[in-house]
Amino acid sequence: MALPGQGEFSLVLRTDFSDDPAWDAVCAEIEETEEFSTAVFVSDPRFAGVSVRALVEEDAAADDDAKVFYVFLADETTMADAEHRLLAVDLADEPGRTFRVPPAWFSDISVNLGIANMYFAEFADCVDGSGTYRGCGDG
Repeated sequence: MALPGQGEFSLVLRTDFSDDPAWDAVCAEIEETEEFSTAVFVSDPRFAGVSVRALVEEDAAADDDAKVFYVFLADETTMADAEHRLLAVDLADEPGRTFRVPPAWFSDISVNLGIANMYFAEFADCVDGSGTYRGCGDG
């Protein structure tokens, strides 16, 4: 169950296949917020119901060239949530650490992680009481 290569892009991995219109909405919401697309949308049934633990183990076993440092999951919660909050998963520094992120904030995280301007933990440390990232700072 190797993860697709990441390169300079962020994987948005569909793990729930119960609601096609919700998946389409997630993809559209992410694309609406990005000036330059950094998302790679993966809708492959072999990832149906995959756990964070399984992803961490898969990535840990991968060759260095095939490592994926983080992934965004469109899981059951994403599909049922009015905000379509994705589950951001750290696979590198603190494997298995997660937080939720609405599509409106996807680009902020994706770009900064992609250029190593910020670390996953910096975003995860800025979550609100629901475990959702909505930006860092005073605002």
